[in-house]
Amino acid sequence: MSKKIAIIGGGNLGTAIAEGLISSGFILPEHIIITKRNIATLKNLEEKGVLVSNNNIEAVQYADWVILAVKPFQVKEILLTLKPHLQAGRHALVSVITGIWIKDIQEVIGSDFTLFRAMPNTAIAIQESITCICRYNASEEQVGYAADMFNQLGKTVFIEEKLMDAATVLGACGTAFAMRYIRANIQGGIEIGFDAATASLIAAQTVKGAAELLLTKHTHPEQEIDKVTTPKGCTIAGLNEMEHQGFSSSLIKGVVTSYKKIVNDM
Repeated sequence: MSKKIAIIGGGNLGTAIAEGLISSGFILPEHIIITKRNIATLKNLEEKGVLVSNNNIEAVQYADWVILAVKPFQVKEILLTLKPHLQAGRHALVSVITGIWIKDIQEVIGSDFTLFRAMPNTAIAIQESITCICRYNASEEQVGYAADMFNQLGKTVFIEEKLMDAATVLGACGTAFAMRYIRANIQGGIEIGFDAATASLIAAQTVKGAAELLLTKHTHPEQEIDKVTTPKGCTIAGLNEMEHQGFSSSLIKGVVTSYKKIVNDM
């Protein structure tokens, strides 16, 4: 029998997950139920066959897997409401809520449940996320199902929960870091003669291609750099100038600073 999924929270992230799972063919639309107070905003999903509801209890009673995609300040109240209707032998819970740890959920519903904590990034909207996942009390079958689910939305990696803050910096803040590099590249392209639209296309596609090289060939970045740097060439001249200006150092410092900000604010 096919598993059914409840998505508690039909905001941007919850709807992106639903859209991705449907468009990939991972699950039938009618095997997803998604909740939101104002279900009118879920009309597009409803037209595709997804069940929509403003009743979280109804959704949990329907489903086997429960994805929590609400705001952090809402999670305790929602879990308290759902607790009498959750069954440890039946329901697996997946939290995609920023800053909510597995222990925070356990403090409300107990430690008998299968729990996953997953952290996608904004590229989930186009099914190109990197989703970092940790687990508690999960069977190999459940781990496989969780991986399959989020692999429909990009790529996944299982990590220890203690690394979730670091994963937030590398995988989520990292999107902004990459965007800032692309923006700077576009500005440089305009200065050397391109119009903004053409510079944007060249810069974005170049970064996409570079990333795909690493993901497809499993090479180290320096191996790919060596292929485009010739003696006395323009590439090495540009790279060396960037390093003289602190390119790698500033990026590393930015990553570490963002990490310290998360840890110190906890």
